[in-house]
Amino acid sequence: MSVTMRSQVKPDYAVPPGETLKEWLEENGMSQAALALRTGRPKKTINEIIAGAAAITPETALQLENVTGVPASFWNNAESNYRETLARLKEHESLLVDSELKWASNFPYKELVNRGLVPDVPTKDSKVKNLRRFFGVASSRQWEDTYLYELCGAARESTAFKSNMYDLSAWLRIGELKASGITCQPYDEKKFRSSLAVIRKLTTQDVSEQSRLLPKLCSECGVAFVLVAELPKTHVSGFTRWLTSNKALIQQSLRHKRDDHLWFTFFHEAAHLLLHGRKETFLEYKGKENKKEDEANEWARNYLIPLRDWNRFTSRYNGIFSEGIITSFANDIEISPSIVLGRLQKEDYVPFSRFNSIYTSLKIV
Repeated sequence: MSVTMRSQVKPDYAVPPGETLKEWLEENGMSQAALALRTGRPKKTINEIIAGAAAITPETALQLENVTGVPASFWNNAESNYRETLARLKEHESLLVDSELKWASNFPYKELVNRGLVPDVPTKDSKVKNLRRFFGVASSRQWEDTYLYELCGAARESTAFKSNMYDLSAWLRIGELKASGITCQPYDEKKFRSSLAVIRKLTTQDVSEQSRLLPKLCSECGVAFVLVAELPKTHVSGFTRWLTSNKALIQQSLRHKRDDHLWFTFFHEAAHLLLHGRKETFLEYKGKENKKEDEANEWARNYLIPLRDWNRFTSRYNGIFSEGIITSFANDIEISPSIVLGRLQKEDYVPFSRFNSIYTSLKIV
């Protein structure tokens, strides 16, 4: 009998290696009892191997090699392939479970396809499989543990995300995947604080220079900075977490598409890294308020525009501002005029309809 490896095409059934062993016995006129005697294995074990009920161990494979002349590597590979095929068939059955199909139907799958993150597939079971691979989880249960409870955290209780945990988790996952491709130096708080002073001045540079330098400056301090465009129902501005003890993530959506929002959100997220615990995650969305968010807001506000400078500026002009006045003050403190205007509008010094030509529109490409 000549023994060859089976086709690499994935079957929809599993053939135990015992079938090949049975063929060898028949071709060589040997009984199962004789094989048991020659290998030193119990007859029951030989019978179970042939039926696929017992596995061929490495020890048994060597014994079969001595008796049959067929290499132990063949028997080991045949056993491994058989068990893998059984597992894949079991997994395929799990893809068709109603709860898994329902889970997969909640995601913005077409949008993920458009972004090149998952394959465009026609079948429901393929969609389940591709989403599992996208999230790096074995099933929807592990997605719940990892994303719904671990990362989304308190956002689950917010009316802003009442039915949008699926979109939100996908947005978070995209950030994880992008961050995994960024090589960072070990996190250094002192270096990060120093870099923030450089980044603050970067707000005055053109967009191309900002896009080039901001991720670089962050990675040199142990922080992965990524921009991920919003998914249909996320409504989130930023997210901060520690990926490891030496690598942090700042993820932003650019949802307002303006430079002042980009910079305030960035410094707000940076404040979380500097002021708050490494075991916490911080997700920023409209209406979220708590002590730590207030602390991050205050820190970002006063880091971008020092309080003494702000008070002197606002009191000097007593509510009478012009584009020239705003730009001149921004130049004096070496910051983008859009950040000054954003704060003036936020604090009701200037109507939201005034001086908007100062802002720079942004988009993620």
